[in-house]
Amino acid sequence: VGQAAARIARQQVGAPYRYGGSSPDGFDCSGLVQYSYARAGMRVPRTTGQLWSATRPVRREDIRTGDLLFFSIDGKMSHVGLYLGEQRFVHAPSSGRTVSVASLQAPYYEKAFIRAGRPR
Repeated sequence: VGQAAARIARQQVGAPYRYGGSSPDGFDCSGLVQYSYARAGMRVPRTTGQLWSATRPVRREDIRTGDLLFFSIDGKMSHVGLYLGEQRFVHAPSSGRTVSVASLQAPYYEKAFIRAGRPR
């Protein structure tokens, strides 16, 4: 399911960011996760905080395609993306931007990374 969710999320690259959005018309970060997992056949919660609680922590060296990556933005856990493999993830970054692929090794995301989680 995780691999399918990651593939579905990857297909959304270019979709606009929209706060509260959970469709190809516009996504926020957790809306992209919920949409992708739903299309892959698994229900997951809607908000980043709920997703955090609904995932089993995964060590960085054990991250698999489809695992969720949680980030601290402005000092609080408030962003999530789906791991694609090879240190890359797909996410809906912020207002004015589009769904895109980023590197977990980029200094900004490396510093902001808190933990990975696997939906139960």
